Amino acid sequence: MSELRWNPLLEEWVITATHRQQRTFLPPKDYCPLCPTREGGFPTEVPASDFEIVTFENRFPSLQRNPPEPAVKDSGLYRTQPARGICEVVLYTSDHEATLADLSVSHLDRLIQVWTDRYQELGSLDFVRYVYIFENKGEVIGVTLRHPHGQIYAFPYVPPIVQQELNACAKHFEHTGHCLLCDVLAEELRDGRRLVCQNDSFVAVVPFYARWPYEVHILPRRHILSLDDLTSSGRRELALILKTVVTKYDNLFGFSLPYIMAMHQQPTDGEDHSTYHFHIEFYPPHRSRDRLKYLAGCESGAGSFINDTLAEEKAAELREAAPREGEEIE
Repeated sequence: MSELRWNPLLEEWVITATHRQQRTFLPPKDYCPLCPTREGGFPTEVPASDFEIVTFENRFPSLQRNPPEPAVKDSGLYRTQPARGICEVVLYTSDHEATLADLSVSHLDRLIQVWTDRYQELGSLDFVRYVYIFENKGEVIGVTLRHPHGQIYAFPYVPPIVQQELNACAKHFEHTGHCLLCDVLAEELRDGRRLVCQNDSFVAVVPFYARWPYEVHILPRRHILSLDDLTSSGRRELALILKTVVTKYDNLFGFSLPYIMAMHQQPTDGEDHSTYHFHIEFYPPHRSRDRLKYLAGCESGAGSFINDTLAEEKAAELREAAPREGEEIE
């Protein structure tokens, strides 16, 4: 069963997807469903002996192309809708042990092209209002499959956090005539203390308002709304800064750092979102080498984050997490 239930108190949709309880949970490497299908071996989701990048629809989707009718009828106060949408899996590489940091800049360039293709195709569907590209990395985040992969949710509505950003950007433009994130970027460049790395097209910062100790936002210098607006050189620069950021994460404590990567771009609902600004956000749960930040009473119950670190200090740590000797970003 998969359906949408309206929360009238928060005015947002909740996805109910009971069939996901049955999804595969951390199988042994020899039975990974995301690896290539080896001759005489376990049949996987990829009927090929090798691959570069693969996308396919999730076997246990939260949203479905042809969803069932809701189990509970709409009562007026308690609204329901079929959970119509699409959930896809993106396999970054056939190498079971790899991470984004292990992939070449050229491979990441091709991955960005795949993300762009999926954004365009899914966003063109009349029932899709927002295409959300993201990655959950690490068991502490809650991943159920270890193979390097990301996901794409094609939503029938604009998710709450993105809607809040859209509202804030529109309000800022109305009051100042400026793009909010262009102004944020200008302030971060002026201050300089929270910069992590940068190139000709993108800047990575621990934002002034970071909620997670090692939160990083990647912002394009040019005002663009989505992956669709990237030039070929811009795409290459995005691949380069992505690899730089995730490499710094892995060098920070000497192990492959878990994180959530969230790509924020304009909705595909046909409305004017010209005041918005494409960006990528990273949320690593570690607050130190062996301690995690948990979303406890204040965060989960009140929706107010407490960050017990200074963004300026964490940015300095990430700047110093340079590639190891003999390690190059290429």
